[in-house]
Amino acid sequence: MKAKKSFGQHFLNSEALAAQIADSLTLAGTAYQKVLEVGPGRGMLTKYLMDKGYELIVVEADPDMSLYLHKHFPALKGHIVSADFLKVSLPELMQETPFGLIGNFPYNISSQILFRMIENRLYIPEMAGMFQKEVAERVTAGPGSKAYGIISVLVQAFYEGEYLFTVDKSKFSPPPKVQSGVIRLTRKAKTELPCDEALFFKVVKQAFSQRRKMLRNTIKVLLKDEALLAAPFFNQRPEQLSLEEFIQITHWIEERADTH
Repeated sequence: MKAKKSFGQHFLNSEALAAQIADSLTLAGTAYQKVLEVGPGRGMLTKYLMDKGYELIVVEADPDMSLYLHKHFPALKGHIVSADFLKVSLPELMQETPFGLIGNFPYNISSQILFRMIENRLYIPEMAGMFQKEVAERVTAGPGSKAYGIISVLVQAFYEGEYLFTVDKSKFSPPPKVQSGVIRLTRKAKTELPCDEALFFKVVKQAFSQRRKMLRNTIKVLLKDEALLAAPFFNQRPEQLSLEEFIQITHWIEERADTH
């Protein structure tokens, strides 16, 4: 089975690495035994997840790979879903029970996978997997870092992130053009924000829309209180703000929307 560019396929060729990625998900022995693997391909990671005794469901967009999995993993019969992960109803697929999310995620849809995780966070207590190194660093970056941006703030609003290890491009067939990084995300105790979630997303995206500009220049389209925009707080660039400060800005905009 050859890798297809159209599906962003790069197959792991290291057994030790596959085992290490499977170990990155720490749900074995907990109350959460359902696991969803995205893009299993030829099942390099799949077999190590099965060895851990998880109730495993795999979602594979490539019909040829689905046939391969049916042939080589008969124990997964009834648990191989031939579909696009981004189009599947996750609560329906997982019967509205919590599950771990894992995968050697296709790099061309990595941000969309993370947004789907956020949307379905009530069902996903933990996620582990491999992304392009640059994306993995962005997801786990803190304020003040060049990597810190929209995806950092939105993911960290609901999950604690940890960058685990880097994977060299030589560990794949065919090798990608970039390095890869494995991360683990653990859901926070509070799954809801103390502010309007849609507005929070809007604030974060607007703030980073021109990341070199001071906040007073980017946020003024949302916060039209000129006196407030003059505060020293707004003389910062978006990458200098913590999650709590983005929540505070959202509160200010909410309050002024209610009083005007």
